[in-house]
Amino acid sequence: MKEAPSASRPVAQAIPLYTNGMRVGLLGGSFNPPHRAHRDISLFAIKRLNLDRVWWLVTPGNPLKDRGALHDLGERAEAARQMANDPRIDVSCLEAVIGTRYTVDTITYLRRRTSGLRLVWIMGADNLAQFHRWQSWQRIAAAVPIAVIDRPPQSFRALSAPAAQALAHYRIPENQAGRLADCAAPAWVFLTGMKSNLSSTGLRNPDGSWKK
Repeated sequence: MKEAPSASRPVAQAIPLYTNGMRVGLLGGSFNPPHRAHRDISLFAIKRLNLDRVWWLVTPGNPLKDRGALHDLGERAEAARQMANDPRIDVSCLEAVIGTRYTVDTITYLRRRTSGLRLVWIMGADNLAQFHRWQSWQRIAAAVPIAVIDRPPQSFRALSAPAAQALAHYRIPENQAGRLADCAAPAWVFLTGMKSNLSSTGLRNPDGSWKK
């Protein structure tokens, strides 16, 4: 296992340990709060995509969301570690360390620093539905393969959204999901069978506190 070569110590601490050739899924989000669906999605992705690890990238703040109810980054990261509770899931605050606000910049950084890894970006169908609003989404799709986890009732809205339509030619069959990490980007798969309607929004009180 090693840290990113030539990384400064703070950055090295923010990048989970890895070995070259590992297949790593990246699950970004505010984790405000982290919940069981985050863990279930990660374990589902590990199994269906033949991943070695999933890294939870706890963002300082999503540019597309209101930050008024956002809890402290350290609090969210610690809660995420407790929720993950699996040696194959690593929690990182990399974006706060390297100062990135957008997914495209985080992925670009990781591809440069961890070139020996086979990375896959993981998102829910609700995110695919608005993916065309993400900063430089075309560059994200061109940089890493993407696994979209179905989240009913978002299926139709997600698959008819602008980004899904634009990338339709690069979608691989679900029964070939296990080879996604080996595909050259752009490539994506839509994974069904994950049944969970939990969301961080639904687990927050009106004042922004987390429901017990």
